[in-house]
Amino acid sequence: MPAVQTRRLTKTFGPIVALDGLTLTVEEGEIFGLIGPDGAGKTTTLRLLATVIPPTRGEATVLGHDIVREAESIRRQVGYMPQHFSLYGDLSVWENVNFFADIQGARGLKRRERLEQLLRFARLDQFRDRRARHLSGGMQKKLALICALVHQPRLLLLDEPSTGVDPISRREFWDILADLHVEGVTILVSTPYMDEAERCSRVGLMYEGRLVVCDTPEAIVRRVPGEMVEVLVQPDLDGRLPVRRAQQVVAALPNLIDVQIYGDRLHIFVPEAAPALPAIRQALEAADISFSRVAPALPHMEEAFLYLLRKELGVSSPSQETKLLFGHDGTWGNRQ
Repeated sequence: MPAVQTRRLTKTFGPIVALDGLTLTVEEGEIFGLIGPDGAGKTTTLRLLATVIPPTRGEATVLGHDIVREAESIRRQVGYMPQHFSLYGDLSVWENVNFFADIQGARGLKRRERLEQLLRFARLDQFRDRRARHLSGGMQKKLALICALVHQPRLLLLDEPSTGVDPISRREFWDILADLHVEGVTILVSTPYMDEAERCSRVGLMYEGRLVVCDTPEAIVRRVPGEMVEVLVQPDLDGRLPVRRAQQVVAALPNLIDVQIYGDRLHIFVPEAAPALPAIRQALEAADISFSRVAPALPHMEEAFLYLLRKELGVSSPSQETKLLFGHDGTWGNRQ
């Protein structure tokens, strides 16, 4: 039985379609990642599956229970961690954990043992008496996670759990998720980070409420045809970075599959990298564009997702491309 199964799941808020006919299956034991810019529908999906909000149309089951008719049964078996810190800042770490244990109905002789185990698991046992608002961002995320685990859920729904914390805390957080995965917990997580997406069993790319592609990270990267060449563009004499002009120059060459901009770099997809290198160098030199590197490189999830979105949606203009990469407020496209 799948852990999550949706069929044409739709959610509207007045005239806004937040989720548009989502059909998705998450198998038990998976770490499934939802990727996409802000406004893609990731948070709405998780809130629907957590039974926080009802659907407008369509249907979904979580652990075999209908999200409308059997919401209470779902809540007893699911741990939900919203995107923003929602614990009680005036309470200590230990008080927060106990409070959520009360809410979830955790009882019996093993309750304290379970809570102590969770604190050690998240390496928060030495901060048990510290108020939640005085914790670092990474510690707050770990506290929110163990509060979602007090009732030993079979499924975790995590909404961008590592956003806004330092790289070391992100790595520690994902080490905890890996341990939970080994214990058999199914994890459905939304993330803006491509390195986190690559740690998932499967990934679904969402855009404007729709699921664009769903596959393993390796299979998604293989969907991009050809090979990739990376160009590192240098500033001109005026100190400006002519990366957009470099994109236009390279895009005029024959037999190109795609050209993408990443900061001061161009990622160019061609049928074969080696024969394309001289033509790329000559075109940039003829346009008086300085560069320090033109060499083959391996594509990542970010390049694959952008290519697939552009192919699916027919995006070609710079403004549309920026929206694909960064959403409406410039937050997507991180590869930290």
